[in-house]
Amino acid sequence: MDEPSWGQIIAAGSVVVGALVLAVVLRIAMGRLTRRAGDTRWAWDDLIAKLLHDLAVPVALTGGGWIATLILKPESETKNIAAKVFSAAIILCVTFALARLIAGIVTSVTLARQGPDSSVTIFGNITRVIVLGIGMLVMLQSLGVSITPLLGALGVGGLAVALALQDTLANLFAGVHVLASKTMEPGDYIKLSSGQEGYVVDINWRNTSIRTLSDNIEVIPNAEFSKSILTNFHRPAQDMSLLVQASVAYDSDLERVEKVVTEIGGEVMNEVEGGVKDAEILVRFHTFADSSINFTAILRINEFGEQFRIKHEFIKRLHRRFQAEGIEIPFPTRQVLVANGRPKDLAAHD
Repeated sequence: MDEPSWGQIIAAGSVVVGALVLAVVLRIAMGRLTRRAGDTRWAWDDLIAKLLHDLAVPVALTGGGWIATLILKPESETKNIAAKVFSAAIILCVTFALARLIAGIVTSVTLARQGPDSSVTIFGNITRVIVLGIGMLVMLQSLGVSITPLLGALGVGGLAVALALQDTLANLFAGVHVLASKTMEPGDYIKLSSGQEGYVVDINWRNTSIRTLSDNIEVIPNAEFSKSILTNFHRPAQDMSLLVQASVAYDSDLERVEKVVTEIGGEVMNEVEGGVKDAEILVRFHTFADSSINFTAILRINEFGEQFRIKHEFIKRLHRRFQAEGIEIPFPTRQVLVANGRPKDLAAHD
């Protein structure tokens, strides 16, 4: 075959330069499109804009390189090799772009079902790995590599890997099981039988992260998480009852005490953030204690974390009202019996 002429070389170089210029223009245009799509509330236009942004430059460069190759009119064998290389490059670029797109779709669906504050990376990561794996197999097939023996080797090797990474796989499937069972979702406040408690932040392929009330992050392996007895304070509903313990003296008018506690509870529910407005306030007397009659005030709060503010305001206002009404909150007292004018040996009765 004859060597390419200078005209062909110049034409091929012009095509490559044109492809570079087109790639830069597309990069700028797709960047603006992505920013504009980010200003809208619709999530799907963001995904489409990101897909176009990911494909614009590699497709322009690969297309320009292939056209330049055709202009140079290489030998048949060289042309076939170039075709395979460019095809593999296109497949690789499309695979990465599709992996990002499909993972974004899965994440968007998850956010739509579980709320904007949730963060569940496990589904996106699994989707991304599957798409990348399929894309790599297609790329190898386009290069002329037979994937049938490779699949067989992967099957045998996968068994060995599964045995070596059984803890990791146990965490992976435990995380999927926890999400599929709907026992809890990101944003829920939970407490485990092992003592950890807090808001669920994220569930990934290996562990679950929860944020404690002190704003620390605790990381729990999914396998251990799925074995624990779990209390979800956001199920079946996010609002919940708040029990506040208190006591009054034996000579108190319990009807008046109940009325005062109910009034204060209603004020707190309607005026303090976190209370359930117009909620029914219940007062339940339950114990004749050593020096007082104990009762429980039952309030309603919007969410577990609001209990501290509500309890704080309720106790302050109730204490002030009890003082104004002359209702006594007794100190603990103990009656000492005296025999023959002398105190008994108290230790003998302990």
